[in-house]
Amino acid sequence: MNIEWWAWIVGGIVLVLAELLIPSFFIVWFGLGALLVGLLALAFELSLTAQLATWTLTSLAMVLLWFRVFKRSFIKTRAGTASGDVIGEIGLLVRAVAPFEQGKVRFQRPVLGSDEWVCLADSAITAGERVKVVAIEGSFLKVGKV
Repeated sequence: MNIEWWAWIVGGIVLVLAELLIPSFFIVWFGLGALLVGLLALAFELSLTAQLATWTLTSLAMVLLWFRVFKRSFIKTRAGTASGDVIGEIGLLVRAVAPFEQGKVRFQRPVLGSDEWVCLADSAITAGERVKVVAIEGSFLKVGKV
């Protein structure tokens, strides 16, 4: 038994449309895989095993590509969170900071309700240098040189 090319196309369209009803953004990849197999079956003579293997491999490849490349970009935005508002702020270091020692940074305008914050850094930075907030670690700001 060999599945006709149009069956793959119809199945792919059904799966893509099912994504509209079940918004998981997961079914669409299997639908696109079926569409691809339908196009390949239209152009070439493929056995059932080759069609199923192509559908499985292309669908899984698209799912992996989604999670590794495109999905990762969704979690990069921190807009609306405290981290998103603070990271990138530039302040003046009023007390030197070194690895495993706390320093103090002052901002021109209050950041999270205060214009001075205790800070940490991965490298030693002398007082008087401009620093940029790179992360929030608990109740401390992690800073780096500008």
